[in-house]
Amino acid sequence: QVQLVESGGGLVQAGGSLKLSCKVSGSLFSINDMAWYRQAPGKQRELAATITSGGSTNYADSVKGRFTISRDNAKNTVYLQMNSLKPEDTAVYYCKALITYRRSGSEYAYWGQGTQVTVSS
Repeated sequence: QVQLVESGGGLVQAGGSLKLSCKVSGSLFSINDMAWYRQAPGKQRELAATITSGGSTNYADSVKGRFTISRDNAKNTVYLQMNSLKPEDTAVYYCKALITYRRSGSEYAYWGQGTQVTVSS
């Protein structure tokens, strides 16, 4: 059974930094693209950053230059370093992983439970 467990959220003042982690547990699969999404109160979930298995990254315009996504394939973990945080970054942050099961070759998307990030002004 695949599980994604996020950590690292919290309360920070504007201009501060946080680093989120998301570890994928389970076996007999490979991890393809990974991503961080966020959902602010009353808004739809939006994509913040993505990273391929080869390390190519992409960012939403709202976080470009401030957030950095990275991954450690040996640890099955994706990170999101968030710098120069703004009150509008306040949201629940979710990680997502595309998993391919080696036996079947089928690909599935899995989500973490979310971690709250609150930026005070």
